[in-house]
Amino acid sequence: MPPWTTTDPLWEVVVAERARLLADLEHLTPDQWAAPSMCGRWSVEDVVAHLTAAASTGRWAWVRSIVGARFDPDVHNDRRLAEHRGPTPARTLDAFRQAVPSRVAATGDVWAWLGEVVVHGADVREPLGITTVPAPAAVEVVAAGYARRDFAVRSRTVARGLTLVADDGGFRTGDGPLVRGATLDLVLAMAGRPAAVGRLTGDGVPELAARVTPAVGAGDPSGGT
Repeated sequence: MPPWTTTDPLWEVVVAERARLLADLEHLTPDQWAAPSMCGRWSVEDVVAHLTAAASTGRWAWVRSIVGARFDPDVHNDRRLAEHRGPTPARTLDAFRQAVPSRVAATGDVWAWLGEVVVHGADVREPLGITTVPAPAAVEVVAAGYARRDFAVRSRTVARGLTLVADDGGFRTGDGPLVRGATLDLVLAMAGRPAAVGRLTGDGVPELAARVTPAVGAGDPSGGT
């Protein structure tokens, strides 16, 4: 089990993963900012603005926003994204830079906020060919949380009845047909990223693939999708 057992140290990991992503974003070209991400219809810049929004929206602000959106998470996400997307990518990046140390969250489920930056970081990096990966222990925290609970994504539902085994670490969960692969790919699959499913092996992969339904905001506890 990764060595974080209290809320405060886990927030340090969230901040560290945001900082890791920030370093990858510092020198993107305009074309890269406009490139499609792995998160539905969102561009790379949209995903970054969304991460800023998530790091800036506390519990009551989230309640007001989701009620104002008539409990439609797509409307909620789009409004908050528009609020935090700058007039230029440089401004969007600057807003994210300022949000990196934030410990603001709509809930106390810090593992889920770590999941947001892990999943959305991959949403940005993979299409751009950026090879940076999150800290392995951080990914294991997210994998365990996703297997334990449906929270923002249908991760537990996706994994139910399957045995998920990481071949690069200690994560293992479930029973049933085997799905094996990198811990990050297992996380991304549980978060609804079809590209990751294609990198997994085992008798359970066809069933897993049938369950994966990608959605905008997947992996995001602030949006409820």
